[in-house]
Amino acid sequence: MDQLEQTVGLVRDIVGPDLLGTYLHGSAVLGGLAPASDLDVLTVTRRGLDERKRRALVEGLLEISGLTPTVRPVELTVVVQSEVRPWRFPPVGDFLYGEWLREEFQTGGTPQRGPMPDLALVLTVVLTGDHPLVGPPPAELLDPVPHADLVRASVAGIPELLADLDGDTRNVLLTLARIWTTLATGEIKPKDAAADWALDHLPPEHRPVLEHARDLYLSCHYQDEVWSEGLKVQIHPHVDDVLTRINHLRQ
Repeated sequence: MDQLEQTVGLVRDIVGPDLLGTYLHGSAVLGGLAPASDLDVLTVTRRGLDERKRRALVEGLLEISGLTPTVRPVELTVVVQSEVRPWRFPPVGDFLYGEWLREEFQTGGTPQRGPMPDLALVLTVVLTGDHPLVGPPPAELLDPVPHADLVRASVAGIPELLADLDGDTRNVLLTLARIWTTLATGEIKPKDAAADWALDHLPPEHRPVLEHARDLYLSCHYQDEVWSEGLKVQIHPHVDDVLTRINHLRQ
């Protein structure tokens, strides 16, 4: 059984009759999985998870998900339908598992309900991808997200992204390129396609680091990522240029 089937089965077993639908989103529906892409899954429920179910989901996902050449990271988001339909901003998420939270979960923490602006992007990709794993087409359970809220959600995470620039360089650069692309075009593109769009709109001196980030995304896992000293010194000037362009579009 592959990871996606395991994840769907885990959710079905734990959520039970409150499960309304489970949907694939992210890279898998936008343009195809790259070597280090997450398996992104959204589940819609009738009511919030209790603490027992939260812990059971976490324990199952700790076994299914990973960061190795043969095991992909799984990102599972759970929303209660009544908290996202009718749509309002900021949306509320009921549960979020991702590999960046593994250490917290291994020490007993569990994801809790709370505001989750990024859900605007997630729900948009779910609706666009239209890939049910369980349940009806997503448009039967979810409302479309207005463009203005896509913009708000895109820029809300920028401070947190910048804090990770030195430790997660590839992902931060590609995410900033996708934010810029989303604001400029109204589309949420795969990371490599967003990088291609951004490269066409950058001056030559700011292209090399994004070209390298795109090539890493398409060709290797995070543990194989290498940045030369010559590229490292270009990272912050590139980011400053992209942020200027993003801020101009926000005005």
